[in-house]
Amino acid sequence: MVKLNKIYTRTGDDGETSLVDGRRVAKSSRRPSAFGEVDEANSVIGLARLHCEDDADADAMLGRIQNDLFDLGADLATPESDTPALRITDEQVARLESEIDRLNTSLKPLTSFILPGGSPASAWLHLGRTVVRRAERRMTELASEEVVNEAAMRYINRLSDHLFVLARTLNTGGETDVLWRPGQNSGQK
Repeated sequence: MVKLNKIYTRTGDDGETSLVDGRRVAKSSRRPSAFGEVDEANSVIGLARLHCEDDADADAMLGRIQNDLFDLGADLATPESDTPALRITDEQVARLESEIDRLNTSLKPLTSFILPGGSPASAWLHLGRTVVRRAERRMTELASEEVVNEAAMRYINRLSDHLFVLARTLNTGGETDVLWRPGQNSGQK
């Protein structure tokens, strides 16, 4: 269990941070960049949850995802070594896939790309989806240099899909999705 008695430590004042195994790395290096993006995604999902108070199922899914994102942050903050580590698992990936499939069955097939918007929850989830995609890019950059848990890579990829489908679901089952109208303002129809 984590116990935080003191919030500031002054150990990061020199531009470095500690990984779980005790190693010090630059805050700007790939590993902290990856788990920092995951942390940002978690915060955006927290904002989306403020607009899910009337949908207990969506709120519960997002609550599980927020917890998973802390697991993912711990996974990314622990380089592959002999240090015991909390890792994202295939079961967490499978749960996302199952939820995506369940949510998607009630949605009409897409006939256009969707613009972020509709309901407040949906708009926040679309923002969360883009932050998750950025986190995935950072994780891919990290994986080009160091070992990254393969289940973690699958999880982050599925998560953006999950947030997209849930955003559509929260837009009255896709009925209030904001559709892209190609060339609408360019004079090209």
